[in-house]
Order: sequence, then C-alpha cells, then structure tokens
Amino acid sequence: MENKREEQLLSQGKEMFQKNALSKAQKYFEEALEINPNCTDAYFFIGNIFHIKGQLGKAVKAFNKVVELDPNHTDAAISLSVILNDIGKYEQAKDIFEKANDKVKKESTGVQDPHINKKFAQKHYEIAEMYFSYNRYDESLFEYDKASKLDPDNLETSIKIAKVYSKKGYVSKAIEVLRKLKNENPSYTPARVALGLLHYGTGNVLEAQTEWQNALDKDPANEELQMYLNLSKSATETNLTT
Repeated sequence: MENKREEQLLSQGKEMFQKNALSKAQKYFEEALEINPNCTDAYFFIGNIFHIKGQLGKAVKAFNKVVELDPNHTDAAISLSVILNDIGKYEQAKDIFEKANDKVKKESTGVQDPHINKKFAQKHYEIAEMYFSYNRYDESLFEYDKASKLDPDNLETSIKIAKVYSKKGYVSKAIEVLRKLKNENPSYTPARVALGLLHYGTGNVLEAQTEWQNALDKDPANEELQMYLNLSKSATETNLTT
C-alpha cells in the first residue's frame, strides 16, 4: 500500500515539476520521502528544484544523497559536478565528473539518454571555454569537439570551433566549419554572421556583405546584421573616395 502511495506522490511531484510549480512539487517529493527515506527519485528532483531556485548548498546535499544511495546514478553525479564547478570547487567537480564519465565509457553500449548526453556536453563546453580564455586552443578545440558530438543540437559549439581554428591561424578550416553549419542549418543566422565576420577580417568585403545580406533577407529585424552591413558599406565607400 505504501509503495502505491509513494508512486502516486512521485507522479504528482513530477507533474508539478513539469508545470514549473516547484513548491508544490517539492511538497509531494518530501511526502514520498516520509514513506521511503531512500527514494532516490525524490531526492533527485528535490536537488533539481533547489538548483533552479539558486539554493546551491541544499542542491548539493540532495544530489550527494542520491549518489550515496545509488552510486550508478549518472545524471545526479553530473548535476552535482556542474554545481560544484559553479561554486568554485573545481577539483571536487572534476573528480566526480571523471568518475561519471568513466562509468559511461565502461557500459557495453553506453548511455544513450539525450538528457545525460546534454549534461556531459555542458561540462565539456564549460571546460573548453576555460581553456579558450587562457589561449590554450588545442585543449579548447578538443573539449568543444566532445561537446558538439554529445549535443549536436547546440549549434553555438560549431561557431566556437570555427573561432578556435581562426585563432590558431587556420582561417580556411574555420570557414569550412561555418559553411557546413550554414548549409545544414539555413535558418541559423549566427552562422552567417560569423562567416561574414571571417570574410570581412580577411579583406573579402563583398563575400561578407553577401552573407550578411542573405541573413538579413531571412531576418529583417536583426539589428546586428544591419550594423555590420552599414559599417562594411561605409568602409567600402571610404576606400573608394580616398
């Protein structure tokens, strides 16, 4: 009977969580814990609620409890790692993340849950950003590449990869990455913006203007594109009259 009630409370809590009624959701999960103090699902969702509310200390405790009860709960381990990284506990975050990563690698088929893959991608992206900020481009590229493979829907990662190639002096490779991104995602304006900037930076003003104009045709209200086009046209006119 208690198991049935516990399942009902978890179901109600998840429903409220989906509706972003976090306080109501938390109440249901806490009631489930009164029935079963070892309910990992309840602790995991409570951890997510605390994380969303910015109560990071409480979120860490909740995720720690999940991992303590179920060391194989990869999602909780990654969530814990992300928070620890955010609050500056980098070594602890790295240790937990690497253990979770090793666990996934040892699985015969790997964990194919897209949600878990996105968590891993987020972590690799954060590490890549850190390497990039210190001009460690090779390591940055390696991490961005991992992030892109784990979460192909995050198109921004491809732009970052192109930026790294550009910084390393491989402008042709950067253009190749952006052209591929543009062709595969024609409505993704940032790809055309970045490609235009690369062309402009190498002196190919007309190609830059073509990219920006094509993007503007699809997104007429884009003020950034208007600005780049106006600046490039002004620069061209100045060169012609000097």
